[in-house]
Amino acid sequence: MNTGILMLLILALAAVNITVTTLEKQRGWRLDLSFNGITTQSAATREVLAALPYDVHIYAFFSKGQEDAPLMELLDRYAAGSSRVTWEQSDPALNPSLVTRFSTETESVSSDSLIVYCAATNRWRILSPASFISLSMDPETGNYSYAGYTYERAITSALAYVTRDEIPRVTILQGHGELDGQTLEAFDSLLTENHYEVSYQRLDDADYTPDPSELLVFFSPMRDISDAELAKLNAFTDQGGSLLITCDYTDPVGQMPNYAALLRSYGFLPLDGIVVADAKDGNSYYNNIRIDLIPEMLSTDVTMDLVASGADTVLMPGCRAFETPEDTDRNLTVFPVLKSGETAYLKALSMDMSSLEQAEGDPTGPFTLALQAQRITAGGYVSRAFLCGSSAMLTETQVYAMTDARELVMRMVEYLTGQQGAQMDIAARNAVRPALSARSNGVGAVLVTAMPLAVLLAALIVLMRRRNR
Repeated sequence: MNTGILMLLILALAAVNITVTTLEKQRGWRLDLSFNGITTQSAATREVLAALPYDVHIYAFFSKGQEDAPLMELLDRYAAGSSRVTWEQSDPALNPSLVTRFSTETESVSSDSLIVYCAATNRWRILSPASFISLSMDPETGNYSYAGYTYERAITSALAYVTRDEIPRVTILQGHGELDGQTLEAFDSLLTENHYEVSYQRLDDADYTPDPSELLVFFSPMRDISDAELAKLNAFTDQGGSLLITCDYTDPVGQMPNYAALLRSYGFLPLDGIVVADAKDGNSYYNNIRIDLIPEMLSTDVTMDLVASGADTVLMPGCRAFETPEDTDRNLTVFPVLKSGETAYLKALSMDMSSLEQAEGDPTGPFTLALQAQRITAGGYVSRAFLCGSSAMLTETQVYAMTDARELVMRMVEYLTGQQGAQMDIAARNAVRPALSARSNGVGAVLVTAMPLAVLLAALIVLMRRRNR
């Protein structure tokens, strides 16, 4: 009889174990008791899961015994949160065909990565280990450190991207000495993370004709565009195509008549020289470097919400200035977006730039450092353009880490494309357990005091009952 009871108990425990495991994997019932809540899903993720229009399958490329446990548990929660999400673990060494299938000329699949794939759109996103961490920078030392884990933000963003029916396109032009893909990695990654398709094209390619639905980007060209290329661009803008342009102080605009004509068509008139902050105006430059400007952000339809929320700090290393727009014709409107300090001055470039001190005749500010424009074309289309006097503001990882430049870049692109990105409001999880403090001991102190008091109270109750007998 005892043996029978023992067998029944073992079977019952096995059934409970199987049931609990199933509930953990398929229903996400396991409690997340980690200090950073790394597998807890946010409201933003639950909204994305509830609205998924197509099935998504996730491949987790991990060798057996080398799994990232929190990531595996989080994938279980995604699958539990939506019947449209499934996942499987795959060893890259045992599945070379799968690795080849999703690798491209610019991106390859590595171990410890995820592939988020939607068959309905035939679109996928590769999430490498670098996709799951965020960095912070110490402004005093310039050193980077791990700030947190971004598992949830990366996966949720990828789910939204691969199931999106239409992806806005951004084309970065090459062939005129512009900044290349390696220099533009931070800018490229920012747009890709926010569901923009980024590509690189040459205007002199006979097979390439810009589509007005895409955004064309000029990153500081050093050589002029040809007459044929200018004709392509005019046809593009006449049909409502939009432009994002950076124009650094070293760009030889005076030697590029066709390029200068393109800028003038939007009311953009570059000034020669580099903008230098007044040494006495400490709030207008960074870290005692008076050509690293901290401009004032003006309120326009692009920046209004940033200014209102206080997310208006950007850094513009080595900046060019532009004429402040005055009267324009009724088909063109131009607005300053960023401006220098009131007492900044413009320093002409020379062979000897050892001294940036203001000299007699140097023009004094304030100067316009970035502008937005909108032009109604002869065909009735609306063409937009944005011009920035510092390409570093849009391309430097350090600037992104220290300031609100990421937010400004996204507002620029949304204004120019007319389509919103997909910025996920999902906070990174702490990478390091917070240090103990006096407040950290609050709950422990209460428990340490309460437990012996509870035992003492129970003993008194028992003694009082025995005394009354």
